[in-house]
Amino acid sequence: MAEENTSAALPLSRITVLDCGQVVAGPTIAMILGDFGAEVIKVENPRGGDQGRYFGRNKGGVPLVWKQLSRNKKTITLSLSKPEGQALFCTLVKTLQADVVIESFRAGTFEQWNLAEPRLRELSPGVVIVRVSGFGQTGPYRNRPGFGTLAEAMSGFAQVTGQADGPPTLPPFPLADTVAALYSTIGVLLSLYQRDAKKTGRGQSIDTSLVETLYTVLTGHAVSWDQLGLPGKRSGNRTTGSAPRNTYRTRDDRWVAIAGSTQAITERLFREIDRPELLEDPRFATNQARLTNVDAVDEIVGGWVGTLTQAECLERLLAAEVAVAPIADFKDLAEDPHMIARGALTEIQDPELGTLRMPTVQPRLSETPGRIAFAGLPMGVHNREIYVERLGLSEAEFARLQAEGVV
Repeated sequence: MAEENTSAALPLSRITVLDCGQVVAGPTIAMILGDFGAEVIKVENPRGGDQGRYFGRNKGGVPLVWKQLSRNKKTITLSLSKPEGQALFCTLVKTLQADVVIESFRAGTFEQWNLAEPRLRELSPGVVIVRVSGFGQTGPYRNRPGFGTLAEAMSGFAQVTGQADGPPTLPPFPLADTVAALYSTIGVLLSLYQRDAKKTGRGQSIDTSLVETLYTVLTGHAVSWDQLGLPGKRSGNRTTGSAPRNTYRTRDDRWVAIAGSTQAITERLFREIDRPELLEDPRFATNQARLTNVDAVDEIVGGWVGTLTQAECLERLLAAEVAVAPIADFKDLAEDPHMIARGALTEIQDPELGTLRMPTVQPRLSETPGRIAFAGLPMGVHNREIYVERLGLSEAEFARLQAEGVV
């Protein structure tokens, strides 16, 4: 079952979030805030909704990615491109005294819709406005369409990812969006802290660029270019930081990853593979020497790994306190005893899919851990609650707005 913490016991209880984000980055921010007790109201266009509903695989027409990205969110429909929809959104901001508004449209779109920051801040002075876009709200690329794929290309990530003799490689999951969401969430929490703990009473605007946030986490590459003129190159599963560090095929055609990230670990590895003399060889005695002779290092380590099954390799290296792990697929993870013991997958009941498992809330807080109350729901199921019960629209007015495609 899902965690039993009530929203009132969570750190973000009484925080109201209007999630106007699309696809991954914006919705991920709102998902994290909702995991820790914020009331998240997902705002979708009545014509088709958030494109995230069509992202990834589905089961019987039920979108699976959506179940995770929109967990803990109430969903309403509202056309922000229509003046009447804009007015209704402003009523939402004012009546609910929204704490956070998240949007991830192309830069300038909210201004075109008469929803610029000054108007929203007049309605709710403490509102934190999160603006996620491909290239940010300023600069010569601000008006370009921006998706994670473009950020992964332009940030330098693809340039340094892949085999040395292969093409630049993009990740098979929304990496740029997720990194941007994590940075944005930090920004939201800092802004709320500034507003509430430091008692300024005012919110801030957060300008998040998918390109810049991913560029930031490519540790050391920008500094290496600045100081050494190194533009970055692909090195497969190796790293420029330490050696050995790679994936190695076992005798039973499975894989392990080994990380000689410290001198002590590498020394234990060399002893376990019965090659202690390597510690005296000037080609392998230090990390810098091993980086220079990385092909020879990988040939030695890979040759030893290839004589063992994956289970044998893991048993021996773990006993020797060498940093090693299996290359796991998602079936392996679902059955892994450590992941099970940690509750890494949480089980909930969903009205569309029945029993459903998804990754549990992160990070794990000792006193106020987050919770998953429900998975992502069909579009607009909370329209009546929000518009009629919370905003006080009459049934006739509500019906008119539905008929005209405003909600």
